[in-house]
Amino acid sequence: MARTLIASMAGMAIALPVTPASSADYPVKPVRIIVGAATGGGVDITARMLATKLSDLFKQQFVVENRAGASGNIGTEQAARAAPDGYVLLMGTIGTLTINPGLYKNLPFDTVRDFAPIARTADATNILVVHPSVPARNVKELIAVAKLRPGELLYGSPQNGTAGHLAGELFNSMAGVKLVHIPYKGGAPAMIDLMAGQLQLMFATTSTSVQQIRSGRLRALAVTTAKRTALVPELPTMIESGMPGFEVNNWYGLVAPAKTPAEVIAVLNRQVRIALESPDVKDAMLKQGLDPAGDTPEEFGAYIKSELAKWSKVIRASGATAQ
Repeated sequence: MARTLIASMAGMAIALPVTPASSADYPVKPVRIIVGAATGGGVDITARMLATKLSDLFKQQFVVENRAGASGNIGTEQAARAAPDGYVLLMGTIGTLTINPGLYKNLPFDTVRDFAPIARTADATNILVVHPSVPARNVKELIAVAKLRPGELLYGSPQNGTAGHLAGELFNSMAGVKLVHIPYKGGAPAMIDLMAGQLQLMFATTSTSVQQIRSGRLRALAVTTAKRTALVPELPTMIESGMPGFEVNNWYGLVAPAKTPAEVIAVLNRQVRIALESPDVKDAMLKQGLDPAGDTPEEFGAYIKSELAKWSKVIRASGATAQ
């Protein structure tokens, strides 16, 4: 009888669900941060900076795990299906969390349903750059040129559905012009063609364009974020340049699987914000053309929803799709 009771109790113990550690104990083991991209890009760099600092703050290891493929959808799906215990996080992006849902049919995850926002970690601008042959020295002049030459100005992007692509579609819609999009397999080949005069303009990342701007090979007109960036503070925003409401922010943000305990989300948010305020992280980000962000989970959640609505509208208007 006693032996049967012990065996029954053991079986019950095995069947019990694993309870996440309380915020007082968290984390008691290494934490994985999934990145849906290969090493070396902006999202990977941001995740690694943050992982290093969080490891120091929590006295526990935070490890970046790259799961590239399908424009970030593979890693995002893996994070969505992870246990909601705070030990698997995702460094999401504007693309994976708010653009891809409008581009891809039947995604295996839902941004709002499947993720709990922790904090936006970094903002990264695109820079509107033109080839020197384009007779425009500001945004208003570019609009005037585009209206005189509808369908003639070509702009490149790293690929269909990227922020660089949709920035051009947003520009078309707001300015009432017709720039023609040319997708490439990466930002570097698009930049080569722009400098060669095969393209007339790009909404380029800072990493691909700043050096060319400073060398005089390209002319910069404006940045696409709502605020100026510390990397090129002399450049006005698109809003300052006469396009109210124009904002394309290549943001990155930390999320957890839905149903992760609120107290774990809260302690992660607190430490992430401390990390982003630290001088070493802030300086390292600024050197990469990133502006540290940091907000509450509620603010980040509201921002994600606003971005989903915004980009789904732009994508529908442009007719852009992805397989």
